[in-house]
Amino acid sequence: MNTVGIVASVLLGAVFVVAGASKLAAGEQWRTDARNLGAPDVAAVAVPWIELVIGAVLIVQLWVPWPAVAAALVLVAFSALLAVRMRDGDRPSCACFGQWSASPIGPAHLARNAAFLTLAALATFA
Repeated sequence: MNTVGIVASVLLGAVFVVAGASKLAAGEQWRTDARNLGAPDVAAVAVPWIELVIGAVLIVQLWVPWPAVAAALVLVAFSALLAVRMRDGDRPSCACFGQWSASPIGPAHLARNAAFLTLAALATFA
């Protein structure tokens, strides 16, 4: 077992659990923020649950490395959406962590996702 990979997996899992739970706690505000970002309604409903499942599986180390791969794919999709919105000059609220992250999207959000992608890469070796 790779200690660095396990720590990365648990940290990334905690991030995903907090993100999913905070979106669920935000309720309708999360769905409004997701729509403002350009996400379809079905994604606004599904994303928090997907994040919770991926996060939980990362934390308990099941099916390594697949949860880390899933987390990386989700992070790439989120980053692509943010990049497109920024390219178009739109700066809606990120809401990546529900009401905890109400700031307009910007380069710092992409940098944060890059750091999370690094954790995902390390977690593939857990």
